[in-house]
Amino acid sequence: MSDDLKGKSALVTGASRGIGKAVAAELLARGANVLITARKAEPLEQTASELRGLGHAGKIVALAGNSGDATARADAVATAVAEFGSLDILINNTGINPVYGSLMEADLDAVRKIFDVNVVAALGYVQEAYRAWMGANGGAVVNVASVAGIRSTGVIAAYGASKAALIRLTEELAWQLGPGIRVNAVAPAVVKTKFADALYSADEEAAASGYPMKRLGNPEDVADLIAFLVSDRAAWITGEVVRVDGGLLATGGL
Repeated sequence: MSDDLKGKSALVTGASRGIGKAVAAELLARGANVLITARKAEPLEQTASELRGLGHAGKIVALAGNSGDATARADAVATAVAEFGSLDILINNTGINPVYGSLMEADLDAVRKIFDVNVVAALGYVQEAYRAWMGANGGAVVNVASVAGIRSTGVIAAYGASKAALIRLTEELAWQLGPGIRVNAVAPAVVKTKFADALYSADEEAAASGYPMKRLGNPEDVADLIAFLVSDRAAWITGEVVRVDGGLLATGGL
C-alpha cells in the first residue's frame, strides 16, 4: 500500500458508512490522519473504532455533527486543525435524497433541504477549510456528485439537480481557488451502499445488467479514485468531474 498521503490531514463528511467510510479507510491506509463526521454519534464512533482496529499509522478522530449546520461545520474543521495541525484534504461526501418521482408532486421544503445539504453545506465546508488552513497553505477538495447530476433519471430528479449544481460548484471553485487549492468531483453510478439500497436491492442482477462491467460499484471503487485525486500524483488535475460508473453513461442510458 502506498504511503503517498503520509503527513497529510483530511476531513471526510458522511463517513459513518458507505462511500465515506471507505474513503476514510483508504486515506488512513495511505498515511493520512482523518477526522470523520456524520450526523449520528453512535454509528460514527463504531466506524472510528473499526478504522482504528485496522492498525494504520494515521490518527482517526470522530466528531458527530449535521453537515447542514454551520456551527457543526466550523467545529469539524477547527477540530481537524487542532488535532492534526493542518487540514490538507476535504471530502464532501454527505448527501440526502428524500424525494423520489415526479417533480410536479415534490414537496418543495424537501427539495430545499436536498440543495441545502448536498450543495450549500459543501460550499460551507470549503469556506471553513479555506479560512482555517487551505487559503494560506493549499489543499485538495473532492466533492462526491453522481451520474444523476450528468444525465436525467426521471426518478431521483431533485437529487440529480442538486448533484448537477454540485458539479458546477466544483468547476467554479477550481477556477477561483487555484493554484493553491485543487477542487475536483467524482460522479458514481449505483454503488452498493445503504443509501442506494432502494435502487438495486429488489434485483441486483437486473440493476447491474445495463452496465458494461456487469456489476454495481463498491464503495472501494470510489475511494480509490478519490485517494488518487487528493494525492500529488493528480497535481495538475482540477475542475474535473470523473465518472466512476462501470461504463453506464457510455451506453447512453442511466
